[in-house]
Amino acid sequence: MTDKVTFASARPKELRADATLPVLLERMLGKWDFKKRFAGKRVAIKMHLGGHVGFSTIHPVFVRRVVEAVKAAGGKPFVTDSPGAVETAASRGYTAEVLGCQLLPVAGVADKFIYPKKVGYRGLKTVNLAGNIVDSDAMIVLSHGKGHGHSGFGGAIKNIAMGCVDGHTRGDIHRLMSAAFTWDKDKCTGCLLCRDNCPNNAISFKDGKIAIFDHACKYCMHCQLACPTKAIDIDQKGYRYFQHGMAVATKACLDTFSPDSVLFVTVLMQMTPFCDCWGFTTPSIVPDIGIVAGDNICAVETASLDLVKAEDFIEGSLPAPLKRAGTGHLFQQIHGKDPFIQIEECTKIGMGTGKYSLARIE
Repeated sequence: MTDKVTFASARPKELRADATLPVLLERMLGKWDFKKRFAGKRVAIKMHLGGHVGFSTIHPVFVRRVVEAVKAAGGKPFVTDSPGAVETAASRGYTAEVLGCQLLPVAGVADKFIYPKKVGYRGLKTVNLAGNIVDSDAMIVLSHGKGHGHSGFGGAIKNIAMGCVDGHTRGDIHRLMSAAFTWDKDKCTGCLLCRDNCPNNAISFKDGKIAIFDHACKYCMHCQLACPTKAIDIDQKGYRYFQHGMAVATKACLDTFSPDSVLFVTVLMQMTPFCDCWGFTTPSIVPDIGIVAGDNICAVETASLDLVKAEDFIEGSLPAPLKRAGTGHLFQQIHGKDPFIQIEECTKIGMGTGKYSLARIE
């Protein structure tokens, strides 16, 4: 048994507008019976709006077409992400006028509009589901595929697990890593890139020594990745615990919807090695690939990863201190993390097998 995944290529076969990706996206969305899925429903379009000066998030041209497709089907769409990302979204081109619908923070402006759900997995006792997600009738998970220092790949699973919950839950999921820090003073040059790239301001220096505020740290790996001299090392023995925690949070969210009211759309464009939350953009590591869509998250994630080929790697695109090493998927060579593990963990709890058939949109 395989699940259908549609694919629209970023490489046009002909030099005409109708053969390019925005129009192919419209045709692809038409394959998924939006009237049946979304007519009369309040539809959350969950995406990552990025931060600061990042520009590799999903282009508003594509977001607008998703919004218009929902409206044409009789749905009532809104775009949603974390409070901070929504607050600064206009600086990156995301406004209600451009997208054609309102933008709302997933858990309200104070990140307190939540529905707690007990899950009881290790340190992840409860998942605080975002209120504007749970109160929706349907959802389109509009994800930007890219590398990720913690999970190898950031796609639909990460978009839900980290984006459809409050900040407290995100921290609890990250802490499943059971990480332990070591800092080598002799290697440290005092450049402060670790501190400056910490999204939670958990790192400080006093008298030339590093200090980690554990209650703020979410073990996102930004400090280790940013350090040019490898002065910081993080023990990652709990890696699979983290991946299973993401799967648990993703399932908790999806269980609030009927199966035919969620669609996963992943944009494989401007694929960088880092999550969009870093707030800046580095060069693409592979040429633009296209867009995939499906109604099974494991199938869409597997197809997305299969389309990213190590042989298509753009030499010279990795920013220091990242280097390719070892074998496996390209993202595993870059981050040392098998990106398929998150799919395996979703499969274990009954979310699909990852087997798919790819239907190309012409």
